[in-house]
This record gives sequence, C-alpha cells and structure tokens, in this order.
Amino acid sequence: MKKLLCSALAVAVASLVLTGCGGDSKQIIRLSHSQIETHPDHIGALAFKQVVESKLGDQFEVQIFPNATLGSNEKVVELIKQGSVQYLVVSTANLESFDKLYSLFSIPYLFTSEAAFNKFISDPKVLEQLGVNSKTDGFTPVTAYTAGTRNFYSKTPIRTVADIQGKKFRVQAGPVNVAMMQAFGGAATPMSFGEVYSALQQSVIDGAENNELALTDQKHGEICKYYTYDLHQMCPDLLIASNTFLDKLTPEQRAVFDEAAAASQKAEFDAWNKAVADAKQKATEMGVEFITVDVNEFRNKVLPLHEQLLAETPALKPLYDAATAANNAQ
Repeated sequence: MKKLLCSALAVAVASLVLTGCGGDSKQIIRLSHSQIETHPDHIGALAFKQVVESKLGDQFEVQIFPNATLGSNEKVVELIKQGSVQYLVVSTANLESFDKLYSLFSIPYLFTSEAAFNKFISDPKVLEQLGVNSKTDGFTPVTAYTAGTRNFYSKTPIRTVADIQGKKFRVQAGPVNVAMMQAFGGAATPMSFGEVYSALQQSVIDGAENNELALTDQKHGEICKYYTYDLHQMCPDLLIASNTFLDKLTPEQRAVFDEAAAASQKAEFDAWNKAVADAKQKATEMGVEFITVDVNEFRNKVLPLHEQLLAETPALKPLYDAATAANNAQ
C-alpha cells in the first residue's frame, strides 16, 4: 500500500510538472524541505528561488514546499530519483540508506569545532567527493547548509556521561546513532521528528538530541528544561538535485542553478546564526538551562567507534582524512 501511495504521488506530481501553471510554458521546479517557513532552510530556499527566477524567470518557476508537504524526506528522495521533484533539502542522516558515504557525518565527534565543520562543508571538493556515486544514486548534492551542533536535551540535567546511563533518547535512524547511545550507556529510540513532542510528553523517551532550534520551533523546550552542549555530532543539511532534471539543463542554465545553490548556502548560513541566537534567548525565557560540560569525557567514550566505522566502510577514509585536516587547520 505504501509503495502504491508513493507511486500515485509521483504520478500526480509528475503530471503537475508537465502541465505547468496556468497553461504557460514555464517549467515548474519543485523544491521540498521538512522545516517550518521561518527555518534557515526555508530562507535558503527563498534565496535559491530569487536567483533562478531573476535570471531564468521566463523559463522556470520555483515552487517551495515546506513542512514535508510532499511527504517524508525518504519518500521525496525517491521522487527526486524519478525526476518528479527537482530539489530537496535533506539531512545527511536521511541519505545514508541510499549511499554509505553520507554516513560520514553521523560519526560522533568527527569535528572538534563548529568552525572546522563549516569550513569542511563549504569546500566544493568535499561536495564532489560526497557526490562521487551520484550517477547511481540518482541525485547530486549541489550545496550544503549548516545545521549547527547536535546536543542532548532532556527532562533531567546531563552534566556527565553517567547522567545518560539508563535513559531513553530519540536519535535519528541509523546504526551509528544506536552505537553511539550504547557507548554512552543510554538507549537509542529512533522515531520521526514529528513524533518527538508527544513521546516526551508521554515519557516514552527521556530526552532527545538536536540543535537549539528544536527547543523553540518544535516546542521541545516546554518539556525538556536542560540542554547540554556535548557537541556529539555536526550533520549538515544538503540541497540535492534530481539527475533527471540536471541532465536536461543547458550549460548556461546549469550555471544559473549552481549560482542559485551558492546564494542559498550563504543565505542559510546567515539565517542560521541569527536563528540560534534567537532560539537560545527564547528557550531561556521558557526556563531551559544551557549546560556546558567536559566534552572530552563524552568524546572518549565513542572514539573507538571511529576505527570500527572506517573498517566497515573503507570508502569513508578519504573524507574522514579531509575532516581531520579541517580540524587541524583551526
């Protein structure tokens, strides 16, 4: 039934792409993301739209679909591969099942600072390496957005690793995240992001892990009053494009779409910095306490995972080495 529904949606969206809007000859470009319309990802999408339509407005119209209105990220990736949707903003964690290279960012404590992380994801060579399998993946990463640092937040304070032990935390799906929680002595509970609030409310889980925006945008700060800066992951959101769409562009058109992707990255980065500052202020007013901890205590618990993960996926090594170099450069 799920496959049937997904196929039906693909057909419906594909028909809309062909007919366009109001019978004109413009091609409709659909850009999907799962965030609310004040989120930095949406600000980046608006910048993308502005560049494309200002330079190719006679040929293309960019329509943005926020709040996962076209379906979950995993389902929209399938539509991207089919060419029914042209662009998607998606976490690297959601791409791991399609290509193991994207699991790089799930490695806990891959980066030693947010500055190193931002430099790494802004490097065009890194994007090329991530997209080395794009022909078989069916999509190409065209730019990366920062999503800050992922940290634990919960109903009870986390000041040491011992405070995690025996607790249940929502994590993003994936074996790396489960292994990380086991190393900390906690229990991993993968679930959809939209289900987290009610799970916290009903004590199905004791806490979750994400950036500061989750406290305010998703109102998790109403329930979890402690946010701990353990800095265990830094995972970007990627703007990926359908190969079916990209392959039909002329070189001149592709240059404009690439320019739009670069403009969207700058807009998202700027919006992110402001959004985090605003979220921290609002969360503090909600009664959330921000806790600084000895990051090395947490890092040392999971460092053995690095060798294990590299052994399981040797193709990660060049990107892992590049991340290490970015750390050393700071």
